[in-house]
Amino acid sequence: MRAEYGPAGSSGPVANWHIVRNDDLVAMCGRELDAAAPLQDAAHWTADPDRNCHTCGALYLRESPYLPDEHG
Repeated sequence: MRAEYGPAGSSGPVANWHIVRNDDLVAMCGRELDAAAPLQDAAHWTADPDRNCHTCGALYLRESPYLPDEHG
Protein backbone atom coordinates (compact mmCIF):
# COMPACT_ATOMS: atom_id res chain seq x y z
CA MET A 1 0.00 0.00 0.00
CA ARG A 2 1.18 3.53 -0.74
CA ALA A 3 -0.08 6.66 0.98
CA GLU A 4 -1.85 9.58 -0.67
CA TYR A 5 -1.57 12.87 1.16
CA GLY A 6 -4.34 15.42 1.49
CA PRO A 7 -4.24 19.10 0.47
CA ALA A 8 -1.39 19.88 2.89
CA GLY A 9 0.91 17.51 1.00
CA SER A 10 3.57 15.51 2.81
CA SER A 11 3.42 17.87 5.80
CA GLY A 12 -0.15 16.76 6.52
CA PRO A 13 -1.73 13.47 7.48
CA VAL A 14 -2.27 10.56 5.10
CA ALA A 15 -5.61 11.06 3.35
CA ASN A 16 -5.91 7.61 1.76
CA TRP A 17 -4.08 4.34 1.37
CA HIS A 18 -3.99 2.76 -2.07
CA ILE A 19 -3.01 -0.73 -3.19
CA VAL A 20 -0.02 -0.72 -5.54
CA ARG A 21 1.74 -3.59 -7.26
CA ASN A 22 5.26 -3.92 -5.88
CA ASP A 23 6.60 -0.35 -5.40
CA ASP A 24 4.62 1.10 -8.32
CA LEU A 25 3.65 4.79 -8.32
CA VAL A 26 0.27 4.13 -9.94
CA ALA A 27 -2.37 2.63 -7.66
CA MET A 28 -4.70 -0.13 -8.81
CA CYS A 29 -7.42 2.52 -9.14
CA GLY A 30 -5.21 4.49 -11.56
CA ARG A 31 -4.25 7.34 -9.23
CA GLU A 32 -0.64 8.49 -9.55
CA LEU A 33 1.10 8.66 -6.18
CA ASP A 34 4.17 10.47 -4.88
CA ALA A 35 7.40 8.44 -4.91
CA ALA A 36 8.22 9.82 -1.46
CA ALA A 37 4.89 8.66 0.03
CA PRO A 38 5.16 5.98 2.70
CA LEU A 39 4.59 2.33 1.90
CA GLN A 40 3.09 -0.32 4.14
CA ASP A 41 2.20 -3.97 3.73
CA ALA A 42 -1.33 -4.75 2.51
CA ALA A 43 -1.82 -6.71 5.75
CA HIS A 44 -2.51 -3.30 7.35
CA TRP A 45 -5.62 -2.82 5.17
CA THR A 46 -7.93 -3.41 8.14
CA ALA A 47 -6.05 -1.04 10.51
CA ASP A 48 -7.84 2.16 9.38
CA PRO A 49 -10.53 1.19 6.84
CA ASP A 50 -11.95 4.71 6.55
CA ARG A 51 -8.71 5.81 4.87
CA ASN A 52 -8.54 3.01 2.30
CA CYS A 53 -9.37 3.50 -1.36
CA HIS A 54 -12.52 1.49 -2.00
CA THR A 55 -11.72 0.99 -5.67
CA CYS A 56 -8.23 -0.34 -4.94
CA GLY A 57 -9.69 -2.71 -2.36
CA ALA A 58 -12.29 -4.08 -4.75
CA LEU A 59 -9.74 -4.61 -7.53
CA TYR A 60 -7.28 -6.23 -5.12
CA LEU A 61 -9.89 -8.69 -3.89
CA ARG A 62 -10.82 -9.63 -7.47
CA GLU A 63 -7.18 -10.36 -8.29
CA SER A 64 -6.19 -12.13 -5.08
CA PRO A 65 -6.27 -15.89 -5.17
CA TYR A 66 -8.53 -17.66 -2.74
CA LEU A 67 -6.46 -18.84 0.19
CA PRO A 68 -8.03 -21.80 1.97
CA ASP A 69 -8.37 -21.78 5.72
CA GLU A 70 -5.36 -23.48 7.32
CA HIS A 71 -7.70 -25.48 9.54
CA GLY A 72 -9.84 -27.00 6.99
